[in-house]
Amino acid sequence: MSKLATLPGDDVRQIMWRYTDRYDLQMVVQSARGVARGHVARMVADGARNTHEWDERKDTLLDAFDASGLTALYMDTTQGGYIDGPKNFALSLTTFELSWVDAGAATCGLATNLALAPIHEKGTTEQRDHYMGLACPAEGRKTMRGAFALTEPLPFVGVDTGILTSKIRVAEWADGQEPLLQVDKRGRFITGMDFANFVTAAVVSDDPRIKGSCMVILEEGDPGTFDRGAVTKKMVHQLSSTCDPIMSLKVPASRIIGGYTVKDGVIVPNHSHAEIIGSVFHRTRIPVGVMSSAKLLSAIEPIIRYHRTRFRGGDAQPGTPRFDQGLQMKEDACQRLADLWAVGEAGSSLGFDASRKADLLDPLEKEKEARFHEQGITGPRAQMSALKKMEPQVLEYLDLLYTPEDKRDAARFAELEADIFVQCIVLDAETNVLIPACKLWCPGVGANMMREAVSLVGGYGVTEDCPGFLFQKWSDCQLEATYEGPEVVQRRHLTATMGNPVFLALMGHWIKELDSMAATWPQAGTKALAQAMRLWMWTLNHLQNAKDAEGKKLFSGNRQGVTFPMADAISWLVAARSFVDDVRELKVKGPENPLLAESLDDTVGFFADLATMMNARAAGEVARVCAELVYGYTSAPEAGEFPALRAAVDASLAGARLARDRAGEAITGVMIPEALDYPL
Repeated sequence: MSKLATLPGDDVRQIMWRYTDRYDLQMVVQSARGVARGHVARMVADGARNTHEWDERKDTLLDAFDASGLTALYMDTTQGGYIDGPKNFALSLTTFELSWVDAGAATCGLATNLALAPIHEKGTTEQRDHYMGLACPAEGRKTMRGAFALTEPLPFVGVDTGILTSKIRVAEWADGQEPLLQVDKRGRFITGMDFANFVTAAVVSDDPRIKGSCMVILEEGDPGTFDRGAVTKKMVHQLSSTCDPIMSLKVPASRIIGGYTVKDGVIVPNHSHAEIIGSVFHRTRIPVGVMSSAKLLSAIEPIIRYHRTRFRGGDAQPGTPRFDQGLQMKEDACQRLADLWAVGEAGSSLGFDASRKADLLDPLEKEKEARFHEQGITGPRAQMSALKKMEPQVLEYLDLLYTPEDKRDAARFAELEADIFVQCIVLDAETNVLIPACKLWCPGVGANMMREAVSLVGGYGVTEDCPGFLFQKWSDCQLEATYEGPEVVQRRHLTATMGNPVFLALMGHWIKELDSMAATWPQAGTKALAQAMRLWMWTLNHLQNAKDAEGKKLFSGNRQGVTFPMADAISWLVAARSFVDDVRELKVKGPENPLLAESLDDTVGFFADLATMMNARAAGEVARVCAELVYGYTSAPEAGEFPALRAAVDASLAGARLARDRAGEAITGVMIPEALDYPL
């Protein structure tokens, strides 16, 4: 039987999420937790979410972020920050802590970072140092705050970021002088506008003297109109500012993000708006996915407390099961909570896995760009062609990586491991699946499970004073599913990337690894995950080569009834695999922490049961999707190996329900604090 003495604490989380050796990140987590469970929790408990407008009470959030160091987290030390290098993982950790209480507050904290992201990713050195320096709190001056103005007014909002109605044109251009530009931008659903001093805005040329589209920096002191606009009356994330701004300003051409060149009398921005938002959203989607998973894990303690105290105050007497256990006398309540717990763990694992991989990839991408520049290989097509030619070396590297050290060619492995391009290709292939999968799966599945969380506390769940703010967290999930590209955008991204030969080769190695784990540690239920991955890969190959009754290809960009379900399925698989990887990390590295010695086996056993549940659920979802697609478009005799592969998935589920029984039973014995550590 699984046992769990207490809810997992920082000692467990630091091992699972790989920051035991990062004291700086541990301090960041503590700072964010202090703000969330103190200042933010009091605001929510006092009803600060009950208004749409940004008021003085909400404005104190910014001071709290400044004082705790969270505002400076995005900056390097030369800009006033305190951590150098990529910040994806650090931002995901802080988002997790803030979202544990309120995701709107987390969004508020991320607003200026999102505004700075275009400058950070594609801005000139001067733009980067200037704006990131001023956005870092310092004594004696006002902290500059920003907003990212991409989306346009209806009907285009949230439809297609390639459609822009906001315009840029030349206002003045004297000989030998820098051009002065007229920018007219109307935004919709823009986060942070109530307190923004600058805006990074997407615009398209309305002048033959400017080519294409770009992003441009607008400041509140620029000549013209800087109207923050009407408040968006959203029903969620009320602790973040959202407005529909209207701006008509004159700015120097040096405000074009990334700079420009002049060719034959035409201003040519160095980066289109699409290039910039592509580089921005590839990373900034991750914390938004983490938000939903944090809320699921935050719901566990309030639900347990509610279940155990459900009948106290009535005729239940101390010492009786009715008094001591309440609703936990019935296995349904415990097992449904275990289901919720497993999804929260998997989503968190996926988000932090994607964050860590993005941190590894960021410096490699910069080095790759520098190397290409030296070689004169410019433009996306030329670079893609050069990288494609390296695919054999990349596949060779993966084979060596997953070969035991004593059996691999050490010299060749070291050579390939030191190759910037090889490493970049591998990480790019992996993150191009993990990141959109995180943004698709965590809020999507998370919203369904947050509904379960609300239902697990009955009518109490839809009251304002529900412990843990569960109803607000449930409703917030829908906005998180829309932020930085709704589900359809993530599915389109996955459609283009999940068939990458490098990713499929990596997945093949994952399958072997899971098979090996199933033989040595069957308690984690990895056989089901391995079989589900085999089924998915076979189905993908089948769909890519099959045609429908009219002779049309089944797997193509426009056949979204085929590609989108496969995108959903791969998201289940990578979420489950990330969780397994974290549980294995705890099992391997846990003995190094003497504080965990007494309870480690029980904790690992409980997490292994949750992993088994998650693997079984993922296998079930994948089997359903694949069966519908294969048999839905193909006659049974044409299904080839599919029936045998599907049968293998079903057989691999043996024991999964026993794991669910054990996890539910363990929840009845876990010790929780007498009171929540933030206000009700």
